[in-house]
Amino acid sequence: MIRLAALLFCLMVGPVAAQTLTLPDGARQVSIRTSPLDSYEMPVGPFAEGQVPTRMIEGQVERITWRLQAGSSTTLQIMAPLRDQLLAQGYDIVFECEARSCGGFDFRFATEVVPTPDMYVAINDYRFLSATRGPVVLTLLVSRSPPDGYVQMIRVTPQDAKPPPLVVEETVQGAGGLLSDLARDGHVILDDLSFESGAVALGEGPFASLALLAGYLSDNPGVRLALVGHTDDTGDLQANINVSTRRAQAVRARLIEAHGVDPERVEAQGVGYLSPLTSNATPEGRELNRRVEAVLLVN
Repeated sequence: MIRLAALLFCLMVGPVAAQTLTLPDGARQVSIRTSPLDSYEMPVGPFAEGQVPTRMIEGQVERITWRLQAGSSTTLQIMAPLRDQLLAQGYDIVFECEARSCGGFDFRFATEVVPTPDMYVAINDYRFLSATRGPVVLTLLVSRSPPDGYVQMIRVTPQDAKPPPLVVEETVQGAGGLLSDLARDGHVILDDLSFESGAVALGEGPFASLALLAGYLSDNPGVRLALVGHTDDTGDLQANINVSTRRAQAVRARLIEAHGVDPERVEAQGVGYLSPLTSNATPEGRELNRRVEAVLLVN
């Protein structure tokens, strides 16, 4: 069972006290979008007869996504603790399914999903749940693309009800997950980096992963790091190697210039599309394959 880190949701309905919902340790919030007044079609059944049955809900809509290091955990291992907590907090499960019983491809593309790279859904490996508690509606969608797992929550509060405050508590243990993964596996994906569209320039940041890496190098003088850029398979190999190398070099430059890392302790290389995480046959797969990894080098 994957460990749990504190992630606090104040889910107050009227006079009910705040309650706590926990997500897997190391889960990192990727995106949050709040619409003060919007509509959401909540799925209430599997895809059948050409459509997914839904219930239209209006009010404040919050769309939040997280990414986590799933390892060998299944989607059920990710979803089950969340479902159990919702039940304990008085939610009623309206509908629940796994990929095949949901309707596979058809359900996935007939229900609302936050776009990649903030959320990724594997067509044959996801679970969905919709629940209600009083006037509050909440849905969860979990999926995997090893080694990563993804969680999406959509919560709707009717306009005539006071929107429940949302508090996310970051944990030291969760923030250090990147370093524990680096020490355990010898490499880690720097999944909080962003590059300008179609370019090799690193975004302004700040990027928590780079601060963690700089601290790790400071605390461990006997190690070095190789930053390795990766692309999808669009275009020829040499062009992709060039792009991936320049992106890795941009990350190296940021570590040196902004975090004071010794240039002798970090190198940058690019391998283009030669080491994909997953198939490049889909837009989601290509998005996941475009990345920069840190590889641990021990002197």
